[in-house]
Amino acid sequence: MSKLCTILLLVLTTFTVPVCAQKAAEAKGEPIVVNQDTLFNLYAGQGLFDTKERADIVSKRINYVVNKLDFNADSLKVKNDSNLSVIAYKSQTLLALTDKDAQFSELNRQELAASYLDILKKKLGIAFESNNIKDLIINVLEAVAVIILLFLLIWGVNKGFRIIRLRLLQNWENRMAKLAQKGAPFRYARQLLPFLNNLIKAARIFIVILLVYIALPVLFMIFPWTKPIANKLLSYVVTPVTDILLAFLHYIPNMLTIAVIYIVTRYIIKLVKFISDEIENGSFTIHNFYPEWALPTYNIIRVLLYAFMFVVIFPYLPGSESKVFQGVTVFVGVLFSFGSSSAISNMVAGIVLTYMRAFKIGDRIQAGNVIGDVFEKNLLLTRIRTIKNEDITIPNSTILNGYTINYTSSSKSLGLILHTTITIGYDAPWQTIHELMTNAALATDGVLHEPKPFVLQTALNDFNVSYQVNAYTSQPHKMAAIYSELHKNIQNRFNEAGVEIMSPHFTALRDGNNIQIPEDYIGKDYRAPGFIFEKDK
Repeated sequence: MSKLCTILLLVLTTFTVPVCAQKAAEAKGEPIVVNQDTLFNLYAGQGLFDTKERADIVSKRINYVVNKLDFNADSLKVKNDSNLSVIAYKSQTLLALTDKDAQFSELNRQELAASYLDILKKKLGIAFESNNIKDLIINVLEAVAVIILLFLLIWGVNKGFRIIRLRLLQNWENRMAKLAQKGAPFRYARQLLPFLNNLIKAARIFIVILLVYIALPVLFMIFPWTKPIANKLLSYVVTPVTDILLAFLHYIPNMLTIAVIYIVTRYIIKLVKFISDEIENGSFTIHNFYPEWALPTYNIIRVLLYAFMFVVIFPYLPGSESKVFQGVTVFVGVLFSFGSSSAISNMVAGIVLTYMRAFKIGDRIQAGNVIGDVFEKNLLLTRIRTIKNEDITIPNSTILNGYTINYTSSSKSLGLILHTTITIGYDAPWQTIHELMTNAALATDGVLHEPKPFVLQTALNDFNVSYQVNAYTSQPHKMAAIYSELHKNIQNRFNEAGVEIMSPHFTALRDGNNIQIPEDYIGKDYRAPGFIFEKDK
């Protein structure tokens, strides 16, 4: 039995090999030609393509890959599965072999694919190297020409930048001379010259390095055995640039989406701004919405709209899905939350103060111990200018947590009441005091005659009576000047009437003391009284 099996095996082997050889000889093979060199033949069609069409397609694929600047034969790989053996360059399929192709050779499909891969690597890896002496000489001459051209370019760049530096220095000196003649300070310009000079040097060095880097791949491309080095050098530049261009092209739809969102948001903000301006100018009104609220409300809406726009745009930003990008965003948000707590409290206080209508720009107010005119007001702080021209900055949260006196808000409608107090002895009739203080108030510039000033007796002290004069004014910004003139007029009126102002208190004996009135108001026949002594009988 074993002898019979052996005889049958020998017969089958003897018959099969000549049959395969006969099929390969009888079949008309179509060559795979790359750069006018035949690599191997294909003997079978595939799918809808006959043998010739299939060979043409494979040849075009291989030629396209080989002519790439970054081609590297080591990137050719073969992948075998149950039905196909695929030879590919990176992710691009070059040739797919089936069992039908293996019928025209003495190898199985996997071995045939490995054989074709070896042929591709050997022939394409050396870039069809020629051993011709004439070609070698031509290559050397080309390399020498490239080197000479490189040196000429570097020489031209150096000379060009030298001329630029000389002209810059010359123009700079002329400019400095003109500035000196006009008496203008130009020390900052002399400090700027070294910076520009270093900037020109850096540009020259960058261009020279770029020329050398470009020349090296050109040199290596001349010789077949150095072509992989050239491809490697070019890949360092071509690959990033290609990736950037492809990323930019893929990002164009997102850019259009972002542009549309921004434009829509921008026009909505313009509409809100238009409405705000019309309300502020009084062109139209909204019930219970004051004109001074228009601008702050617009600013708040604008911030909210931009924040909403950023939230909508965020998923379309490049790298928004990256864990690193998201981590940095969270980190920045945490820093902002912890670092801006006081700022946020001031912003909230600013919004509250705006809608409380506690004061507006131009009002004279008292915030704590500070009295002055408001000349700046924003979400974070309020700036007040005192009558001494001192600019004081107060955080809005401080103003909200304290008290604020507004001297301007009712001055136009009701009139601001300015008041001051003096003390007069009990011997003076109160009717006379009221008249003198009222006349002094009416004689003061800035005091309104209607409503008429009035006097209040605020206290009955141990030695005198406290009289408070109250006068209306519509000019709160002149409070200090009005108070000063009011005090002068009170002194003049009382001195003219011969009434002593008992402030501060007098506790000494009156006998023998001069009257407390300036000498200009005392009559010529006035004599200081002497001390009175009475003797008990």
